[in-house]
Amino acid sequence: MKTTKYLFSLRMLTTFAILLFIISSCKKDEEINTSDYSMSSNWLSIPATVYPVDIFYFYPTAWTNRDSLPKICAINDSSMIVKAPEEFAMQATAFSTVGNIYAPYYRQNNYSAVDRLNVIAGIPTMDAIAAFDYYIKNFNKGRPYILAGHSQGSNVLSSLLAGYMKDNPQVYARMIAAYVIGFPVTAEYLANNPHLKFAQGPDDTGVIISYNTQAPEVPPGVNPVLYGLVGMVINPIIWTRDETIATTAQGLGSFMPVPPTYAFMQVPQYADARVDLAKGALICSTADKSLGFGPGIFHIYDYSFYYFNLRANAANRVQKFLKK
Repeated sequence: MKTTKYLFSLRMLTTFAILLFIISSCKKDEEINTSDYSMSSNWLSIPATVYPVDIFYFYPTAWTNRDSLPKICAINDSSMIVKAPEEFAMQATAFSTVGNIYAPYYRQNNYSAVDRLNVIAGIPTMDAIAAFDYYIKNFNKGRPYILAGHSQGSNVLSSLLAGYMKDNPQVYARMIAAYVIGFPVTAEYLANNPHLKFAQGPDDTGVIISYNTQAPEVPPGVNPVLYGLVGMVINPIIWTRDETIATTAQGLGSFMPVPPTYAFMQVPQYADARVDLAKGALICSTADKSLGFGPGIFHIYDYSFYYFNLRANAANRVQKFLKK
């Protein structure tokens, strides 16, 4: 018991020290206050209202700082402002035929691996929740909505689902689905948040959809974007949670960079898909192993590989929700 208390205290002290470091490296007003989402400049996308459904999207890490120590960027950091629209074009546009896509800028953690989950749970999550709350109170007008994110964006989205939705059940009741892609959603997380539920198939609503894509050769514990966690996974081609393989013949198409310009465009289904329950990952055996973060780590292409299946699934869940 004494050892457990000591380890807990040590972890708390370590986290506190990291937060103090971040505070000292950022402007005081940026650190203490949430970003002001009444300012249109703090939004990547405020769309015209065309659809009866909204999409709320959090982009992945778009800040290019690679300092070895954790830092948080400004809301108007120039490199993030340039990179975030590129991520939007590769990912959020999967939902462009489904709903009105809202996307805030938010202050991000850099690429440091030091206690990254705790750091992202601070300022990035604070901004994400503030942006979503502003959207609900000023833009949403009572419409049902889909949440979508990737990587760091899905990390903050998981915190929003755990906290904000628990405190605002009337808002949660309008959620069609949450695509928490590129960040593991664990059984422990769901047990700690019994108001949330994971998707069981292609039709259920009010659910979380999640997966992280890698090659079959990647050993357990090697994929850095899993943070050593075993996530729950659903197959984004056939929408099952067992280990049945979905072949490329069953997919609706991928969204990939095509030479000579390497602009992203629709191509025939590039990636197969199989759930690996033990690894907590989505296995793709057909992709070039050199793509992504490292050999067989297909994180960057989580959306691209299954882009048109995601679009069709979102449209299907919208129809099921609106018929209720």
